[in-house]
Formats: sequence, structure tokens, C-alpha cells
Amino acid sequence: MNADMQDLLAFLAVVRAGGFREAARTSDASASSLSEAVRRLEARLGVRLLNRTTRSVAPTEVGTRLVERLLPALGEVEAALDVVNHYRDNPAGTLRINVPANVARTVLLPIITPFLKRYPDIRIEVVVEDSFVDLLAAGCDAGIRYDDRLEQDMIALPIGPRTQRFVTAAAPEYLAAHGTPRHPKDLLQHHCIRGQFAGGAMPVWEFERDGETLRIDALGPLLVRQGAAFDLAVGGALQGLGIIHLFEDWLRPHLDSGALLPILEPWCQAFSGPYLYYPGRRHLPAPLKAFVDFVRQQVPSA
Repeated sequence: MNADMQDLLAFLAVVRAGGFREAARTSDASASSLSEAVRRLEARLGVRLLNRTTRSVAPTEVGTRLVERLLPALGEVEAALDVVNHYRDNPAGTLRINVPANVARTVLLPIITPFLKRYPDIRIEVVVEDSFVDLLAAGCDAGIRYDDRLEQDMIALPIGPRTQRFVTAAAPEYLAAHGTPRHPKDLLQHHCIRGQFAGGAMPVWEFERDGETLRIDALGPLLVRQGAAFDLAVGGALQGLGIIHLFEDWLRPHLDSGALLPILEPWCQAFSGPYLYYPGRRHLPAPLKAFVDFVRQQVPSA
């Protein structure tokens, strides 16, 4: 491959991963070789493409413009090469999916395990991110979210359970010490373990019963960022720190074991299941097409 192209790919890998070490983990190159490739590219172009600090790496304005022009061009190259895939007995390549943390934990695993066993030449990269992102700008082929109202030219396909619930629960130790809430408003007098979006906002807890909807903004001793940090929140609830309000599937093992006890069950709020979304272009890359077809086979017929 031409050296210029190799340096461009190294630059893109660093931008997508958000750092040299992170990019090295997902490529065959070392962090130092990626850094040297970006330096060569910057020297050749005569501009700085990345702002580097001890904690982060981010594209400059000109670096962002270069990424915006490169991604569609590389997408066309990948699409051209992917034509070969259609002449193979088994599709091959990499499928990059952007998903929220709870989807990675409760929805995706039961699907990708049989999928990868059926298609051993396909590799799936899962990017866990709870905010809604621009798929193409993030270098992803598809995403999973909980809303089928998507951007123009995107297709939404049901994936996983079609109905899910939030469950409110606490450890027996906590309930024995503080009592069991009988109404959602009682939570205002309890220790509640809360979540927080990356931007700082805290989603309120919603409850619904007989057409009545309540939004509770309770306080507590532990606040965690949405996503994988919820493992810490669950751990706190298991140790009697307070009451947790989370996806039922996430808490199910602890509910089944009795380590957590459900409360306010008549008020549990159900919501529609997630959707796989992807660009509605005519020719999908072979790994994505195989995954879409596989997911379609899992959706129960109406």
C-alpha cells in the first residue's frame, strides 16, 4: 500500500479511537508507529491535524475537515472491495456496531454469539456509547438505539425483545433498615442510587399505573455516569447502599437469586424494545448485510 495512504489510515484510526494507545489496541500497529505516521502526514501536508495533550487527542479544524472528506472516499473503496465478498461462499470482513451499555449487556450477546458461529470469517467490533452519534462520522456500520425515529436515509429494524421494563429494587438489608416504599413518592425519603448522562443531566425515574405517570427526582449517596458504570451502581445496591431503578434484564440475575427484591411492581414502566439502524444505501457491505438478514430471521412475525 502507498505510504501516503498508510499514513492517512493511521490518522483515521487515531481519530476514531480517540488516542494513539486506543488505536493501537484495535490495529496491528504500535502507538509509537501510529504517532510517527501522523507526524509524517502533518509534515507532508504542512498543517497540524491533531491537538495532543497528556490526556486526550482530538482533530484540529483542518483535521476534522480532512476526516469529513476521507470517510466517504474510503467508504467507496471499501464498497468496491466488498463486491468480492458476494462471490464468496461465506462473507468476511469487519462489522462495527455502536450500542448503549445495557444493549451490549442484555440484548447483543444472545444475538452475536450464534451469528459469529454461523459466520466465522466476520469480526464484530462493538463500540459502547450511550449518546446518539453520527454513525458514519464515528466510523460505524450500524447502531442500536431505543427510538425508531431516525435520521433521513436510515433504516430501523427491530432487534431483541420488543418490550422491556424498568424495575425498582433494593437489597433485603436496605429494606429491613429503612422500610419498603409503597408509593413512588415514598422514594423521596429514601437513599436512591442515580445515573447521570455525559452532559451532566440526571434522568428522573418514571413510574406508571392505571394511566397515571409520575416522575421522581430522588436523591442518594451514589451518582454514576450512564453506561458501564452502572455495574458500580448495581454493586452498591447489592451491598445495601440504596434503591436502584434499572433495566429489568440487567437486574434479573440478582432478582432471581433474591439478592435484590423488587419494589413498587405495579408501577413498573414498560417501553418498546431497541432497533438496529443502518444507512439505507442500496449495496450494504457483506458483513452488515449478513447481520441484517440474521436479525430479520430473529424477529417474530406479526
